[in-house]
Amino acid sequence: MKNIISNSQSITIRKGIRKDLPEMLELFTATIDEVCKKDYNSQQLEAWKSGAENEERWMNVISNQYVLIAENGNQIVGFCTLDGGNYIDLFFVQKDYQQKGIASALYNVIEKEALQQYEKLLTADVSKTARPFFEKMGFQVVQEQTVKVKEIILTNYKMAKNLIS
Repeated sequence: MKNIISNSQSITIRKGIRKDLPEMLELFTATIDEVCKKDYNSQQLEAWKSGAENEERWMNVISNQYVLIAENGNQIVGFCTLDGGNYIDLFFVQKDYQQKGIASALYNVIEKEALQQYEKLLTADVSKTARPFFEKMGFQVVQEQTVKVKEIILTNYKMAKNLIS
């Protein structure tokens, strides 16, 4: 689909398929563990990672959302999903590939897809960890949210970006 060069590594961005799910789930839990630990405590991280156990949700993601995969060779190093044309549902980049332009490349393709679907607004529920990235991409906080996952309280942010300037 699209190649980006990142620090002499060739990264390919392509649409996700069902066989990507196991590696996506692994990346989801590992990224939460490694990248988000500065913003959430261990109980919160465990509760958040428990989302990987909801097989029905993940099958729905791969079947019904626009899924993008960033790959280095045969390794998935990031993924992003767009639900309903205007909601960024999942967005994760592997810890060793942070700050290399991969998230920006994934985001640019997602925004382009939303625009092709004539969407005027992109929204996302964003972690404390991801908030600075989303702000850099032009999103604004609509509201701080308190969510309960397995009886554990987490803070995240409802964010939005107007696509029509």
